[in-house]
Amino acid sequence: MAMLHQFKIENCKVTYMSRFLHSDAYKKNSERDRIVMSEFGTLAMPDPCKNFFQRFLSRFQMMQPTDNASVSFVKYKGDYYVSTETNFIHKVNPENLETLEKVDWSKFIAVNGATAHPHYDPDGTSYNMGNSYGSKGALYNIIIVPPEKTDAKETLQGAKVLCSIVPANKSHPSYYHSFAMSENYVVFIEQPIKMDLLKIVTCKLRGKALNEGIYWDPNQETVFHLVHKRTGEVSSVKYHTKAMSTFHQINAFEEDGLLMLDLCCSDDGKNINNFLIQNLRKAGDALDEVYNTTSRAFPRRFVLPLNVTSETPTDQNLNTRPSSTATCVKTSKDKVFCHHEDLHGDDLHEYGGLEFPQINYGRCNTQPYRYFYGCGFRHLVGDSLLKMDLKDKTFKVWHQEGFYPSEPVFVPSPDAAEEDDGVILSVVLTPSQDKGTFLLVLNAKTFEELGRANVPVNMPYGFHGTFNASA
Repeated sequence: MAMLHQFKIENCKVTYMSRFLHSDAYKKNSERDRIVMSEFGTLAMPDPCKNFFQRFLSRFQMMQPTDNASVSFVKYKGDYYVSTETNFIHKVNPENLETLEKVDWSKFIAVNGATAHPHYDPDGTSYNMGNSYGSKGALYNIIIVPPEKTDAKETLQGAKVLCSIVPANKSHPSYYHSFAMSENYVVFIEQPIKMDLLKIVTCKLRGKALNEGIYWDPNQETVFHLVHKRTGEVSSVKYHTKAMSTFHQINAFEEDGLLMLDLCCSDDGKNINNFLIQNLRKAGDALDEVYNTTSRAFPRRFVLPLNVTSETPTDQNLNTRPSSTATCVKTSKDKVFCHHEDLHGDDLHEYGGLEFPQINYGRCNTQPYRYFYGCGFRHLVGDSLLKMDLKDKTFKVWHQEGFYPSEPVFVPSPDAAEEDDGVILSVVLTPSQDKGTFLLVLNAKTFEELGRANVPVNMPYGFHGTFNASA
């Protein structure tokens, strides 16, 4: 069940609080003292108090989407919400973590869900993506939410679908966790992690969890789709690369007629099942086997030429950046094949690659930048914090044996002059120490530890967080 955590730094003191999200899933599961709402990797079993015939018929009932918003905090029109990837989000009070209101995307626009990773323009306009499913199959939809309310009680009023993209296979659309955005474009990544809609619709009937309908297809290329943010026009030029998977993008920016797309990539898509409960319950050699059979994510850059026309020559590299080893070659009228450039040296392999990337978002999102931060993964969960320098592809590390830090959150200094003026916040778990959790503060420039605030609780591992200067 989704649990919200808050560290409050005020007057040289740090306080901590946590609350369960009071979702319908939480209430129903609590009332019955068992799982009655199915989740991504968990199929709710029929009520044991019902007779055999009633339990049999329950298999034919449509699985209801969960509102267990356990992925991330997001912001729309100045309000904070918590989100998963279904059509339900919950407005919350960032001061006391109270659950305020359940909001359904499908009441405002024709989508059946949305990611937990929207992007924001400087004026507060929000962009997101969500699928819609109809009798003719699936569509990928780019969503735009206006920055301001016209009424204090508003939630998603005014949201609209900017455009829709047709999947390569409507009955087997791609799964995506997030997307990228530059100053003028939304970049959707259609990857070979596929969703078998028939299996997903019938998963309850078959006695399988939803994740059983998601699979990796190594024979499919990955395709980058560009959508103009102002007009909603989908580029007819498609940018292809070899089969790879991505969950989190680092940044995207435009320069000299090229779009640089930086993201964390794996060479297969099997990592989507890493955090199934049957894996997390393993220990010792069994847990090592799970880790050793999954691919690592590494930061890569793709360069996409923006001005491809019928006059653009084929079979030559269109990347004009002399310092870049990425290639992009027009192979046919509307197809450009891209090969990435590594944003790291060989020494990153020692730390298990990098995931959960973060940047100085307010200053650098959609703009050229130098630094990004993330977790190194020498275990199934992150066990180090990394600061990457794009100038020379070197990095700084914070690591202590037996400690497992969360996604790094960059907080800029109030009077910041340089991109990395600020601090890094991360919640560190210590499984071998009872109630040894602490909030870690690093100098973002030097990566030296500035301090830690110990919390006398045992916290579960989480995915994403945010910083709110006004909470």
